[in-house]
Amino acid sequence: MDGQLTSWRALPALHQPEYVDSTQLLSVLETLRSFPPLVFAGEADNLRELIGKAGKGEAFVLQGGDCAESFNDAVADRIRSKIRTILQMAVVLTYGASVPVVKIGRMAGQYAKPRTRPYETIGDLTLPSYMGDAVNSFEFAPEARTPDPQRLIEAYHRSATTLNLVRAFTTGGLADLNKVHEWNKGFSSNPAYKRYNQLAHEIDKAMRFMRATGVDSHALRTVDFYSSHEALLLDYKSALTRTDTRTGLFYNTSAHFLWIGDRTRSSQEAHVELLAQVQNPIGVKLGPNATPGEVIALMDKLNPEGVAGRLSFIIRMGVSHIARQLPAIIEAVQADGRPVTWISDPMHGNTIVASNGYKTRNMVDIVQELREFFRIHRDLGSVPGGIHIELTGDDVTEVLGGTEAILETTLGQRYTTLVDPRLNHQQALEIAFLVSEMLSDS
Repeated sequence: MDGQLTSWRALPALHQPEYVDSTQLLSVLETLRSFPPLVFAGEADNLRELIGKAGKGEAFVLQGGDCAESFNDAVADRIRSKIRTILQMAVVLTYGASVPVVKIGRMAGQYAKPRTRPYETIGDLTLPSYMGDAVNSFEFAPEARTPDPQRLIEAYHRSATTLNLVRAFTTGGLADLNKVHEWNKGFSSNPAYKRYNQLAHEIDKAMRFMRATGVDSHALRTVDFYSSHEALLLDYKSALTRTDTRTGLFYNTSAHFLWIGDRTRSSQEAHVELLAQVQNPIGVKLGPNATPGEVIALMDKLNPEGVAGRLSFIIRMGVSHIARQLPAIIEAVQADGRPVTWISDPMHGNTIVASNGYKTRNMVDIVQELREFFRIHRDLGSVPGGIHIELTGDDVTEVLGGTEAILETTLGQRYTTLVDPRLNHQQALEIAFLVSEMLSDS
């Protein structure tokens, strides 16, 4: 169980819920320790190998999903639409850039978020900020906003249900490349969809040729699809850490891939201490204030032996900072020599507030940060290994721009996110085509 993973408790742990009833929390954690693992060590090992290949340019990581999942949205239709969007993006990247795509969903556990301000005030009432459904409710009321440890059990069950559906969809026919046209049914005539349909026709032609020559590979009908989320809630993470019976090593069984946020990435604090002791592939978000020294310290702590695929740096610096900040960090890692996989998160560093109060992002900024990410790696002889995107399969209006331009005046039409704005389905496809072109040029 997790009895040996206690060293993190002696260190500062930022962005943790303040539970009123510690006895209830201890009871919930004991219950969680009795639950089966959500993922298995062998699956995490396979993903680590694939991420290692992406670090060498032999694959490419596509990580996408909701900013913050909600319990109410853990239903079949919404899960299917997110998977379908990621599969479409992966097909575009694979076909256009001729590299295998490692598909990781930001789902089946993304139920907690750090917040800039621990409290929120509306009128005369001040309450704890919403930290995700695993902690409290979005409803602005005293009882709803009070952190409730029972929600950790609900998060486990929702994650299990989502993972079951993901496995069923990706092995039960949804991922069959013979159905690439069906993935686009019900969508409009946006230019991204037209371009996708042209690509689907080319894939159909290739598939017919393969069938005619007797090729009927199982790999063309199913995909490996991995889960990920931010490792924010340390009690929950500790309770779902297990000892692998094959090796005696610790694995976190709440997700295949876990990342540490930019706000909790200090090598002297609890989040890094806990994840340093598990064997899962780990990501660390690097914002505009990250320094080369901090990055090397993270490598020393999280991947001292330099295992390929163990450590990814997820760059979320923002379009106005990346050209100035990223080169020195890449050069420091190159001088060190231990492998890392570089992933671009062009979303989080480009968040703005529209004139009408909506939290949003602009496609122009997202695309430009991606272009800078690829350019910097190309100039330094490094490898851009993946992208990390907040997206939904729904037709939301949360991010400005795109070929069917979303304006500030139309943000409110279908703005449904609980925390950060997400790309809608067509915007996600547009990003996939653009990144495919960048990969071909790099």
